[in-house]
Amino acid sequence: MTDDLDTRRRRASYRAHHRGTKEMDVLVGRYADARLPGYSADEIERFERFLTMPDPSLQQWIFSGEGFGGIEFEDLLNDIRAFHGLRAEAS
Repeated sequence: MTDDLDTRRRRASYRAHHRGTKEMDVLVGRYADARLPGYSADEIERFERFLTMPDPSLQQWIFSGEGFGGIEFEDLLNDIRAFHGLRAEAS
């Protein structure tokens, strides 16, 4: 099981670092480097689903901090924003 998780972590890290735009490669890739080692199987699965989101949507949500309230990845996006020192979304 550990080997499978390690493989999934490496794949998710690769995908996070190769999003298609430099900005997203840096934002999501650096976050993945810091968080993936501690992720459980369920958290990795969720992060893998997150990585299927299109760059324009993710970029807008991360930079603006708006428009993602109530979606499955709301707490993940807030964590990415906080990780990069971006202002937290107002509640």
